[in-house]
This record gives sequence, C-alpha cells and structure tokens, in this order.
Amino acid sequence: MSFDAFVPAHRIAADIREGVMSAQEVVRGFLERIAALNPAINAFTDVTAARALDQAAEIDARLAAGQQVGPLAGVPFAAKNLFDITGLPTRAGSKINRESPSARRDAVLIERLTRADAILLGGLNMGEYAYDFTGENAHDGPCRNPHDLNRMAGGSSSGSAAATAAGLAPLSLGSDTNGSIRVPSSFCGVFGLKPTYGRLPRTRSFPFCDSLDHLGPFARDVTDLAMAYDLMQGHDPHDHACAPRPVEATLPSLKTGVSGLRIAVAGGYFSTTGMPEADAAVAVVARALGATQVVDLAGADIARAAAFLITNGESSAFHLERLRQRADDFDPETRDRFLAGTMQPTAWYLQAQRARRWFQNQMMRLFETVDLIIAPATPCTAPELGQKSLVLRGETVPLRPNIGVFTQPISCVGLPVVTVPVFASDLPIGVQLIAAPWREHLCLRAAYALAAADVSRAKPAAFNHREAT
Repeated sequence: MSFDAFVPAHRIAADIREGVMSAQEVVRGFLERIAALNPAINAFTDVTAARALDQAAEIDARLAAGQQVGPLAGVPFAAKNLFDITGLPTRAGSKINRESPSARRDAVLIERLTRADAILLGGLNMGEYAYDFTGENAHDGPCRNPHDLNRMAGGSSSGSAAATAAGLAPLSLGSDTNGSIRVPSSFCGVFGLKPTYGRLPRTRSFPFCDSLDHLGPFARDVTDLAMAYDLMQGHDPHDHACAPRPVEATLPSLKTGVSGLRIAVAGGYFSTTGMPEADAAVAVVARALGATQVVDLAGADIARAAAFLITNGESSAFHLERLRQRADDFDPETRDRFLAGTMQPTAWYLQAQRARRWFQNQMMRLFETVDLIIAPATPCTAPELGQKSLVLRGETVPLRPNIGVFTQPISCVGLPVVTVPVFASDLPIGVQLIAAPWREHLCLRAAYALAAADVSRAKPAAFNHREAT
C-alpha cells in the first residue's frame, strides 16, 4: 500500500495492526512530507524525528511478537509548542521561553496519546504566548494557510490546524482561551474540539489565562477527533481546574444521529448579516441538522467584554516579571496588550467575573429549551497575511481582536464546542456546534452527521510550495 497522508487516523491504526503498513513506514512518510512542505507552511517549529522513529520501531516489534498495541498504534500527531515535550524548551511561541531548560517530561495529554501508542512528530508554531488570532509569529515567522499560502492560518493554534489540514499530522493538539482552536479550525478547514472548561487536564502546558484556558484536539475526521478526545479524558489532580469526572466516551454514540435533539441557530449578536461566507455556512449546517428555531444569546456582547478584561488581567499579572525584565523581547503587539492589562483596575476584573457568572446563568436557562446551538466561528474566511482590518457589519475594525468576535462569548463560560468546516468557496470557514457543559457527545454526534451527509468535510489542502510569496 502506498503512503497517503490524508488517510484518517483510525484507518492508519487499523492498517498497522493488520500489517498493511508498518508504523515505521507511516512515520517515515510523514517525516518526508514535513521536510518537503513545512518550509512553505511553517507549521512545525521542532521535529522529533528520532523519538518518532524509535517509537515506531518499538510498536512494529511488539506487533511482530504478537503483543497488544494501543488504539492509536502508529498514528502520528503533533502538539502546539506550549505543551511540554521531553527534551525541548517549551517555547509558547515566544523568544524568551526558548532559552528555558528543556522539559523533563511530556504534557499529560501527550503522555495519554503516547500511552495509546500514538507517535509524536514534534512541536507546532503558534502566536506568542497564545495571545493572537492570526498565526503571524514575530519570532518563528507566520504559519501559512495550506489552502492559500498567502493567507493566515489563524491563531493562536496556527501550526496545529495548518499541519492537520496539510497532511503533516493526522491529529494535533492545541489550546483555546478565546478561540484559539476554533479560529484556526475555521480558517484551515479542519474539525476542532474545545471541550468544557475543566474536562481535559492542562498539566505541563504553558498557561495564558488560567480561568479561561482549555486544551483540545484537531483532526480531519470526526471519528479521529472523538477517539483522541476519549483517550485524553480523565482527572489529573495537578490541574486545579480539572474536574474529577469519569471518562465519558463519545465514540460509541457518534452514529446515533441528531433525531430528537432540539437544535437552534444563534441570532442577535451572532447574526451573520453582511458576512456572506459565514452566513452561507451557518445556513447549510442549519438545514442539514434540521434547526427549527433561532435563539438570542442575550448578553453575549457583555460576555465578550468580560473575556477581554479577564484575559488582560490574568495574563498581564502572569507575565509581569518578563515585562519588567525583557519587554523588548516580546512581539510589540503582544507586549502592548499585556502592558495595558497591568494598568487595568482590579474593580474591572471583579466586575468582569460577575458578568461572566451572569451570562453563564443565562446560557444554562437557555439549555433547558435547546440541546445544541449553531453559530458562526469566524466572520470571514482566512484574511491575507499582513492584513490589519476587516469589515464587520459595515464597519471597518481592527482585524486582530475582532476575528474572535463569535468565539469569545462561548469561551467565557467554558461551553463545549466542535468547529466544523464548510467549503462554500475554495476557502473553508467554520461553524460552531455548542452544547451545555459536559455534553461534548452532542457536538460530536452533530459533527459526525454533517460529515456523513458531506455537508462538512476537511478537503485535502493541495498546493505548490512555489506559490508562497
């Protein structure tokens, strides 16, 4: 069987177990593809080739001896470089952190995938300290969108989405504080899962804003997304936010469908009037899922304002010593937002937390009448690299803070979301499927139904490396 970078992860694992391909053949195929294509995309900042090949050889040896292997045996994956990776400094997209000592142990989520015999290929590019929606890293260079190399991959988990879209890794890990899984999923045309806040442990990952930080997976296939998510579940006492809940497997219920679910489209604040790509994507998803009502997420604008204040307050306090000692080593745009946060009155932060609790109560009342909410993920398809503004409801606004206009209110209250890709044109755009806390299975069921109906799918991102300018 010839190497195909776009085969789903669960199929790769099955082929390796059945002897159709060896784990070493798969890993070599992806490493060769990274070597050929990453210079153009700039998704990987570190490639752990020796580690990957050693693990692949060990899996092949166990299979040859008739021993059991894990459910993701031989499946390559990669992780945003804010995850600790043994032997590498945890960059977090920054200049400062790369001078830190190398990590002595992998992040918990990397350990859990590795325990399932998935194989780590390396660390991925990201926005500096995760404070970014564009993927234009000032230190490592911009991560480019595989569907158009002159466009943004989105941030801050830029490399995660781009690597998965380009067939450099079937699975990847990212983080989401205000939209950093959902925005790059939207721009790069892959599936992304932001679980409920506290569902997956963040242990040994570099923080951005503790009360908003989530970790989650990217994939081109919904079954792969659910499988990776299920394998990463479980309480870890070293993350104070990680809820001591039992593993709630989503994979067995994927094919259940959406019959009987009360599905609504988010209106009001989430209106896509004047946003043709987002409007078309939401409409096609709503039709396919049989959404019969429009609901107003009252207070979403307040929740977004609260998210800004909470993010600025917590992150600037965390980075205060770095700002004092090495301000010139920050990306100026990141540094200035952190500095603004240091001057934010404490009363604003406290009021933002009150607003957050109020909006959470609003959402929980809404979920008494609906099971799933459909909303746009981004207001547009991927902007061009270097673009500084966008038109939002007829008004020209700064691009960097406003890409997350539809993701921030949902992050603020920690709801689970799957972003599904829709190709209304040559470029993808994402749609959020939002559920009540701890109901990731509903988001994944709906995503699977959309993929089965060919409404939502991750098209292979084929490009010529000479297209980059």
